[in-house]
Amino acid sequence: NIADPLLYMLALGYGIGALVGEVGGMSYVAFIGTGMVCQSAMFTSSFEAMYSAFSRMYVQRTWDAIINAPVSLDDLVLAELVWAASKSFLSGLAILAVIWALGLTSSPLSLWVLAVIFLVGLGFGGVGLIGTALAPSYDFFMYYFTLFITPMTLLSGVFFPVEQLPAAFQAISAFLPLSHAVQLARPLLLGSVPQDILLHVAVLALYALAGFHLALLLARRRLLK
Repeated sequence: NIADPLLYMLALGYGIGALVGEVGGMSYVAFIGTGMVCQSAMFTSSFEAMYSAFSRMYVQRTWDAIINAPVSLDDLVLAELVWAASKSFLSGLAILAVIWALGLTSSPLSLWVLAVIFLVGLGFGGVGLIGTALAPSYDFFMYYFTLFITPMTLLSGVFFPVEQLPAAFQAISAFLPLSHAVQLARPLLLGSVPQDILLHVAVLALYALAGFHLALLLARRRLLK
């Protein structure tokens, strides 16, 4: 979860960056670095909320043991969500530390990216827990990563500006949580306040809240029959 985005950032950032020069008013390594921060948080939260949570729920039966104690299923699902976001925070922080160490940003506003990372973790953790509540096996998660995560990575401005996409893909990008995360993080690392900041925060918060409540509903149907 940490090595992968670091390799992408350094290899593509410096490799392709030597060919394309500046993108969006910054060096390409800085451009892709800001995308990698959000992508790392997305992947870490998704893996934790799906593969790890599914192991605790279905394989190890840890969830069954916990809800037999004086702990409600609501508390358990909320704890899984916060734990996934916490792990994504650590992963994103590692990428951000590399960006600081390379001198790609020196703005105090870049510290606000830490809050963005945690919010990204909550958003994707909520969606991931929906998959966990529905999954019959680990193989089920491949649909999520192949049909949702991979296309979203390519459409959300991680590797190139969304403005270069055809209009139809730009319209799709506007509904993707990763796109809103990148639009929050990139200006902050440049030292400016993002445009439409409330909209971006609201979309990520909506994914987190809707994901949590739907995951809880599905988990109740699965575990409390």
